[in-house]
Amino acid sequence: MRAPDRVVAVGADLLAEAVAGQAVEVERVDWRPPMAATEADLATVAADPRRHDANRQAVEAMLAVTAHLVDVAPASELLGLERGQFLHAGPPIGWDRAPGPLRGALMGGAALEGLVDDPEDAVRLFESGDGVSLEPCHHRGAVGPMAGVVTPSMWMFVLEDLASGRRTYCSLNEGLGKVLRYGAYGPEVLERLRWMGDVLGPLLQTAVRAVRDDTGPVDVTGILTQMLQMGDEAHNRNRAGTLMLLRDLAPALVSHGDRSQAAEALRFIGGNDHFFLNLAMPACKLALDAGRDIPGSTMVVAMARNGTDFGIQVSGTGDEWFTGPAQLADGLFLGDFGPDDANPDIGDSAITETAGIGGFAMATAPAIVRFVGGTVPDALATTRRMGEITLAANPRWSVPVLDFTGVPTGIDVTRVCRTGILPQINTGMAGKQAGVGQVGAGLVTPPAEIFPKALARLAALAR
Repeated sequence: MRAPDRVVAVGADLLAEAVAGQAVEVERVDWRPPMAATEADLATVAADPRRHDANRQAVEAMLAVTAHLVDVAPASELLGLERGQFLHAGPPIGWDRAPGPLRGALMGGAALEGLVDDPEDAVRLFESGDGVSLEPCHHRGAVGPMAGVVTPSMWMFVLEDLASGRRTYCSLNEGLGKVLRYGAYGPEVLERLRWMGDVLGPLLQTAVRAVRDDTGPVDVTGILTQMLQMGDEAHNRNRAGTLMLLRDLAPALVSHGDRSQAAEALRFIGGNDHFFLNLAMPACKLALDAGRDIPGSTMVVAMARNGTDFGIQVSGTGDEWFTGPAQLADGLFLGDFGPDDANPDIGDSAITETAGIGGFAMATAPAIVRFVGGTVPDALATTRRMGEITLAANPRWSVPVLDFTGVPTGIDVTRVCRTGILPQINTGMAGKQAGVGQVGAGLVTPPAEIFPKALARLAALAR
């Protein structure tokens, strides 16, 4: 009997190695059984006649969006936030279940709004619930990094898809370390936030409007396209994006504002490599929102964490959240901090991975491994692996080292359940105690059980 010229090996490497040792070409297939107890739901959803066209429609709608920076204004004006109303990252949560960094950010936010004189006094305010309310950023068309707390007086970026007129919003980035979004609320945190409200926000508003009216609004999607070619992945590395934003806004900042204040603003932005993150996030949300509410679609349109729960939303299931416990990131720590100091994963910034950048585009930013851990081969392998759970490759956002292949885009609930591969997220780590701030950065995945939950709902809708 003639030996085969080529063998496909599935499963253990031992068999593949034995066959290869006999001078036979071996193609190794990384096959995994589907997630436990998902077989029936997978079969039901796979047989849904709407699924193929619905997913094509969702992906095409997402890829057609271009995000432009059209304004900067207070949240009270843009989102209708009133005194005592607070937005936060992730799915819905109350004070009773809020983790340390979210509590710290809410306490600082209450002091910023003058609801209390001392942030510590805000604990009683939130425990009673008298005159205060909490709501996810996503429910108002916004996204917030880490704790994601937004108060009425905070200034926000406004991004618009010029073709449709749809808009999304995000607060301004404070920098790293002891900042409100990481749960810190000391005097230096509040002083910085007041300067951002009194000086930086109005300066940016003037500059953004001047650029918009003169040459057209800043093309945030275009900057994302370029920065991925320049070593950024647009979640934990935004250095090139921040510098390109400065290039576009600096002349207007200088020519339309007080020179000394403009210089201060330029120093602040230039010294904050993460400043552009707060534009990347709403740009991704703007694109993904275009793919929402398509019956039969299995595409994930949001991944978000409040520090206690990790939740996803899916195009074909409306605004319903599918949640599980937020996970601890594995990564590198600042100073003397260690794993015992870190809170579980938190923030809306996983919207970047949902759109195909961040952890999905690690191959564009090999230097990121020095910040979040891992190796350069890990980064390349991660981007390839994410292609197994997505519906398309984004032709606008490409990976040079992978022959300019588009980043994996459009997480598919059925593919996650069928392969067991979970989305990879690059993330910062907040201290679990309120007031501590940032303790590190690393890599994390969602809790596996949320995808079978979403699949079960899709199956029920398909029956």
